[in-house]
Amino acid sequence: MAAPRPRTGPRGRTATVAAREAVAATLGKLPLRRDLLVEHLHALQDRHGALHTDHLVALAELLRLAPVEVFEVATFYAHFDVLADGEAAPPPVTIRVCEGLPCAMRGAHALLTELRAAPPGGARILAAPCMGACHEGPACMATQGWAQDRLAVATPARVAAAWPQGVRLPPPAPPYPAPPWPDDWPVLAAAHDGHLTPEAMLAALEESGLRGLGGAGFPVVRKWRAVMTQPGPRHLVVNADEGEPGTFKDRWCLELEPYRFLEGMFLAARAIEAEACWIYIRDEYPKARREVETALAMLRQASVPGPPVHLRRGAGAYICGEETALLESLEGRRGYPRHKPPYPGEHGLFGAPTLIHNVETLWWLPEILRDPDAAARFAASGRRGHMGRRLFSLSGRIRTPGVYEAPLGITARELIEEHGGGMQEGHRFAAYLPGGASGGILPAAMADLPLAFGALEHLGCFVGSGAVVVLSDQDDLPEAARNLVRFFRDESCGQCTPCRLGTQKAARLLEAPRWDRALLTELAQAMADGSICGLGQAAMNPVLTLLRHFPAEAVP
Repeated sequence: MAAPRPRTGPRGRTATVAAREAVAATLGKLPLRRDLLVEHLHALQDRHGALHTDHLVALAELLRLAPVEVFEVATFYAHFDVLADGEAAPPPVTIRVCEGLPCAMRGAHALLTELRAAPPGGARILAAPCMGACHEGPACMATQGWAQDRLAVATPARVAAAWPQGVRLPPPAPPYPAPPWPDDWPVLAAAHDGHLTPEAMLAALEESGLRGLGGAGFPVVRKWRAVMTQPGPRHLVVNADEGEPGTFKDRWCLELEPYRFLEGMFLAARAIEAEACWIYIRDEYPKARREVETALAMLRQASVPGPPVHLRRGAGAYICGEETALLESLEGRRGYPRHKPPYPGEHGLFGAPTLIHNVETLWWLPEILRDPDAAARFAASGRRGHMGRRLFSLSGRIRTPGVYEAPLGITARELIEEHGGGMQEGHRFAAYLPGGASGGILPAAMADLPLAFGALEHLGCFVGSGAVVVLSDQDDLPEAARNLVRFFRDESCGQCTPCRLGTQKAARLLEAPRWDRALLTELAQAMADGSICGLGQAAMNPVLTLLRHFPAEAVP
């Protein structure tokens, strides 16, 4: 038998000259770094309509990565379309229809069915998770190359009229002029001239009682201290990847008050001496991303001081709202949660001490640090013994859904009556979600409990990100629970077995004519005990609270 010929080239598939040239032309001046891999993939898909296999191989070569490292990232995120050799590209326009609970309550399923039966302009129609438009659903998002556009209160006729010539980039809006430095930035100016020291900021945060407002409610002052005790360099990461059904307050902050948010970010960065800030904005928020980009450009022109800011774009993965999964994505990997927390120190971004905050938490800082008495005023603004205020995302069967500033400790009934305009005509208040999809479901009889951290945990619920979804006597509560569990099933990253298989099994069990209460309870406990992150640990909360707080006739 003849001896095998020696290998003359690298093992596996190699990039073609045409693919190398196409990738290089697409990336342009975008640096070739591993942490920019998701940005590279966005650039390729935006330019070519999908991710072609030969382009991914060429990208791996340019980044000096194994092709599998690029493919595993490209196939992880829902908004990337990876084509096999010879596979046709999807239609130029993709229209995603939100199936989140608030949109489902407003007819999203019927809209999805009609659009699939008659796709306008031959567009690809896909079901999608929450788009952060829960107060104006059903919502749709259309994408064509670089262009993205969202349509609220969607109907088949409005969808067809919105994109008759495809999706176009919106005309650039005149930028809001940056507030003059330092006159309109008194708090940040005080931090830079030494009148507001990091020690004074810590004392104010302690007095205010401010907690992280992304869901967990961890005391902000403890986060800062944990990072500040670690040696530099340090990073500040902004988690703008809110994707919990019912939550849209961060989008409100970014689109309507980006300068206030950015001042809060720079204050936090100043306090911890961050060498850079990183803002991770979900892909479903193109307008928010444009507003922040514009505001940052205006700040540079106005010479407002602050560290370098890196703006990053998500790619359709709810799990990246989990802090450690977010760090993985920022480093150019799949959004798999880590087993250890990101702080203190060595487990943060690029192994450096990292402070992670959501948008709203930073949005409050300029008010809390405004003057020596501001923190005390903020703390005293709560109700029923709770400290501070927050933004609530209010949606469902109410007259005026939206984002409302309200004191911590307000009740759901007060929130509905004082801010939401009461129930819609013909609807009677029946139940509510106090904290989004994972915060559980409570009956209207418990609507006089305070919406505050630590106030609902004994009932199996929590206020979380402040997403209150109101259901009426005309809503199917078991179907609401099914909708929420399907969301967690679809958004599980798949890394750990209890979550990956548990959410799938739960969704199947909930389709039965009669629910097996004992098996559902046992499954929920196994998921809570064995899941790596909060998604799997809390995915069954809607089911458990429905079984616990509602009469048997309301549950199959």
